[in-house]
Amino acid sequence: MGIMGGNPKDEPLHYGEVFSVWSGLVVNYGIISGYQTFYNHAGDEDLKKIIEDIIELCRDEVRQLEKILKTNGIALPPAPPERPVARMEDIPPGAKFNDPEISAALTADLAAGLVACSQGMGTSTREDIALMYGQFHTAKAQIGAKLLRLNKNKGWLVPPPLHVDYPEK
Repeated sequence: MGIMGGNPKDEPLHYGEVFSVWSGLVVNYGIISGYQTFYNHAGDEDLKKIIEDIIELCRDEVRQLEKILKTNGIALPPAPPERPVARMEDIPPGAKFNDPEISAALTADLAAGLVACSQGMGTSTREDIALMYGQFHTAKAQIGAKLLRLNKNKGWLVPPPLHVDYPEK
C-alpha cells in the first residue's frame, strides 16, 4: 500500500505533526504549572474543581503526547517544576488573582485549545494523531461547557453588548 497505508502508527510523522505534538506538549506543561498557581489563588470551590479537572486533562494529554514523541525518537521539551500548594491567605491582596480573572483566563485558554486541536486534526495525515486531537477537542469542549455554566451562575460572564433593539421592518 505504500508509506501511507496500513497501520497509521507505522507511518512517519510529518514535520507539521511533530511541531503540533511538540508545541502542544510545551503548552500543556505551562498550563499545568500556571493552573497550579491559579489553584492557590482561587477561593471559589467550584472554580477550584474545574482547575483540578483541567490540570488532570492536561496531564492525560501530556502522557499521550510524550509517548508519541518518544516512540518517534524526538526529544521532549523542558518542563517547568510542579508548583507547591500555598495558602490563599498568604498571598498579598494586590498580588492575588481574583476568581473572575482566573475564570476568564481559563475560558480564553480553553477556546485557544479548541482551535489548536482543530488545527491538529485538520493538518494530520496519520489517523491516530487526528483522532487523538479529536478526543482532546471533545474533552476541552466538555470542560468549557462546565466553565460557561459556572461563569453564568457566579455572575462572572462579561458578554459583549447584546443586540436587542431590532430595526422596524
